[in-house]
Amino acid sequence: MSISNREARRIVLAAQGLGRPRPVNPSARHLRSTAERLNLFQIDSVNVLTRAHYLPAYSRLGGYDRALLEGDAWGPKRQRRMFEYWAHEASLLPLDLHPLLRWRMARAERGEIGYQALRRFATERRDEADAVLERITAEGPLTAADFENGSSRSGWWEWSHVKHALEWLFWSGQITTATRRGSFARLYDLTERVIPPAVLALPTPPVEAAQRALIERSSRALGVATASDLRDYFRLKPAEADHAIADLAEDGVLVPVRVEGWSQKAWMHRDATVPRRVRGAALLAPFDPLIWERSRTERLFGFHYRIEIYVPQDRRTHGYYVLPFLMDEALVGRVDLKADRQAGLLLAHRVTLEPRAPADTLPRLQVELDRMAAWLGLDAVRIGAVVHRG
Repeated sequence: MSISNREARRIVLAAQGLGRPRPVNPSARHLRSTAERLNLFQIDSVNVLTRAHYLPAYSRLGGYDRALLEGDAWGPKRQRRMFEYWAHEASLLPLDLHPLLRWRMARAERGEIGYQALRRFATERRDEADAVLERITAEGPLTAADFENGSSRSGWWEWSHVKHALEWLFWSGQITTATRRGSFARLYDLTERVIPPAVLALPTPPVEAAQRALIERSSRALGVATASDLRDYFRLKPAEADHAIADLAEDGVLVPVRVEGWSQKAWMHRDATVPRRVRGAALLAPFDPLIWERSRTERLFGFHYRIEIYVPQDRRTHGYYVLPFLMDEALVGRVDLKADRQAGLLLAHRVTLEPRAPADTLPRLQVELDRMAAWLGLDAVRIGAVVHRG
């Protein structure tokens, strides 16, 4: 089966829930449906605009109440709908994904995955990790800063070792995030005191079955994807994913397709829809699943995108915190945004339009900027430079 790149874009946008009419009053049900569709919201602490995990739902739903996400992610245990774990980087995930990631937790617990300093806490530094765990058990939820003096019943160790111990305990599923403090610091607690008992009681599937389920979810969320794309969604290695892709293809869940202009074979989920056209507009977070895999973004949209937060200011091309602008079926521009909360302004320092941006790009972008300002509780939008590429 062969499809054009334009058809692939439409399939992907539909799978991602973009281009659909936004609800008039986005509710908790809409938010949870979006979380289920995307499988995760990638967490990032940069707050120059708003933290990145709030943005994918906004791009699809419009001005929802961010307190709904906070309640689902960090509210009382009986109200929880999400948990934090390493999926596609640090992520908020629907609770039904917990059993599908226990194999990763078990491998971390055995010291089989993670960077070297982390793995040591599964072996020669296990006593130190146990001491950190004992303190959380006895005292309740704690942040990394609560261990700042590095002391424990077992003695003293370097401050960095405490942070590594906490990360290993988190990777291995022994602790998780109870909530976040105002500075966005994790408050760690025992997993059984955070995750609802009904979720912890769900059976743990065999490793290969869990990996197959993750790939199937990736395929649903991506619509059309290469094997590399499918693996990347939950950061699976070839040995963890390729068997699942083969099994799903054999069962007809994944349909092989050739996409015009793609050098690699692609897979389409059998339930993917192929819209005749896609209409809508959205500003996209740097870590939105539509664009987080940069080579895929170039394949689909011919759009070269890199985040420049860590690039020295005088060497940045487009700005510090740049959001691509999706209009209908194309990425037509990018905007360097900042929320000036003290002045009540949404600052668009620089707007860069792509060479083939339609004539109505700026008016439609203005509408989206006004909507975003209202969602963030800002009074007005101030646009700086407007640059036309090419």
